[in-house]
Amino acid sequence: MSHDPFPAYRFSRALLREPAASVVCGLRAVDRGDPSLELFHLEHAAYRAILENAGLETHLLPALSDWPDSVFVEDPAMVLPEGAILFRMAAPSRAGEPDTVREALQKFVPVTLLENGHVDGGDILVTGPKIFAGLSKRTDKDGLDAMGAIVAGWGYELVGVDMPEGLLHLKTGCALLDEETILAVEPLKETFSDFRVLTLPEGEEAAANAVRVNDIVLLAAGYPRTEELLDRGGYNVRTTKVSQAQLLDGGLSCLSIRF
Repeated sequence: MSHDPFPAYRFSRALLREPAASVVCGLRAVDRGDPSLELFHLEHAAYRAILENAGLETHLLPALSDWPDSVFVEDPAMVLPEGAILFRMAAPSRAGEPDTVREALQKFVPVTLLENGHVDGGDILVTGPKIFAGLSKRTDKDGLDAMGAIVAGWGYELVGVDMPEGLLHLKTGCALLDEETILAVEPLKETFSDFRVLTLPEGEEAAANAVRVNDIVLLAAGYPRTEELLDRGGYNVRTTKVSQAQLLDGGLSCLSIRF
């Protein structure tokens, strides 16, 4: 099956999940302190407002106290024009999250279940007909094989990426800026040899988790050299604080499923 080319950053809807009080128990590689629930809500609301200003209709799902990381709603599923894929998650404390987004997605698109292995949405970068997928602690070969079979039937090529040390997810280190351009940390530069790659300034590697949404590039606040780099490239940059999500190894892309 083939499909018409589509800009992988053009969206009309987004699903978000309200932060739960249990978010203070969320997973993190390094403990830099618990997030503030009050501040998380404020930053989350500002993020939602930017998506709406970019032209998206947002749908806020209720908080889930049983799943501390459920605010990172991108990880349990992904959506392409042909439909959604509901993933299986490797982290035991997140295993129930895919079922919590299934009903919401089914209102808009057909949903296909991943039958084997594990995949996190944070490891999936859609660039158009080519989809890059990181092999990480959260995404394994069995999961990518199962996902690859699904998307191949929709006309996509899935490309596995061996992850550099220090990156939780693939999109921790890269973002799609347009059909020809990827923002990436230096160790991922060769992965995107078919693209023009803008490399993150030294010391601002955490800014790699940007999100192109329609006509804007959404960038985490606090990375002035990256903002200048994107400004010089002609991108319409908006910044917003995600300090509380970053305490839990999260970022801009994790906080919504855009489709």
